Amino acid sequence: MSEGRIRFRHLQAFLEVARQGSVARAADFLHVSPPAVTKTLRELEEALGVAVVERDGRGIRLTRIGEIFLRHAGTAITALKQGVDSVRQDGAVNRHPIRIGALPTVSARVMPLAMTLFLKEGTRAAIKIVTGENAVLLEQLRIGALDLVVGRLAAPENMTGFFFEHLYSEQVLFVVRAGHPLLDPNQDVFARLDEFPMLMPTRESVIRPFVDRLFITNGMTAPATEIETVSDSFGRAFLRQSNAVWIISAGVVANELGSGAFVALPVNTEETKGPVGLTMRTDTAPSPAFSILLQTIREAARQGS
Repeated sequence: MSEGRIRFRHLQAFLEVARQGSVARAADFLHVSPPAVTKTLRELEEALGVAVVERDGRGIRLTRIGEIFLRHAGTAITALKQGVDSVRQDGAVNRHPIRIGALPTVSARVMPLAMTLFLKEGTRAAIKIVTGENAVLLEQLRIGALDLVVGRLAAPENMTGFFFEHLYSEQVLFVVRAGHPLLDPNQDVFARLDEFPMLMPTRESVIRPFVDRLFITNGMTAPATEIETVSDSFGRAFLRQSNAVWIISAGVVANELGSGAFVALPVNTEETKGPVGLTMRTDTAPSPAFSILLQTIREAARQGS
C-alpha cells in the first residue's frame, strides 16, 4: 500500500460513491464525468492494494474492506475540513457550516427553539439542517457528510463508531383530525382501523418495529390501506382533509394536539416510548460554536419535554 498516493479527490469520490450507491449519481454530485469517478476509484484501489467497491446489479456497493475503509475515510475528510476551518477566518465566522441531521419529530419539537437560543449567542457560525430517516442520517454522519444527528437511539449494531447522549423519551401516537369517526365514544379502535387509510412510518425507520409489534399485540397484521411516509408536511395536510389515521412520534404533532386540530386516539402506545438524543462520531472534536450549539439543543429539549 502507498499512502502517499492517496489524495483528497480519491477520498471524496469514494465517499460520494458510497453515499449514492452509483458512480453516475456520484459523478453528477461532484460535477465530473462518470469515467473520471471510475478512474479515481481505480487509482484509490491501486494505492490501497485491495478492492473497495464492487458491482451490485446496476449500481455499486462497498466490499467488506471498503466498509472498513469508509469509517476512516469519513473521519479523515471531517478532520481535514475542521483543520481548514480553524485557520480560514473571516472575522469570527467559520465558512464551513455545522451540519445537523434531525428527525421530523426533532425538527418540529426541538430545533426551532434551539436555533433561536443559538442565534442569541452571536457566534455567527453557519448552520445547515437536513431532515430524513434515521438510517440515512446516520450513514451521512458516518461518512462525514453530517456533524451531528438529533433523533432516536439506533439499534446497537448501527451505533459502531458513534456515541449517544440522551435528551428525553418520546412515544408514538395514533392521531386523527378533530371530528374523526373513531373519536365516537365506546369503540374498539383496532377493530375499525382497516376502514381508514393509515399513514405509517417507513420500514427503515427506527419506530416501525415498535408499531408492527403493537399491531400484532392487538390482533392485527398490517393495515388494509397503508401509506408509508416520513413527510410531516404531507401528513399534516392529508390528515386535515381525510379520515386517515397517522401513526407518528408525538413531537411532530405537538402543536396540532395542543390547538385541538388533531386528537390522539385512546390507544396504549407506552411500549413505543424510546430515547431521543444527540448522536455523534466518537472522534468528534467540537469547535467552540459547535459546543454552544450542543448546549442550546440540550436546553431546547429540556424546555420542550
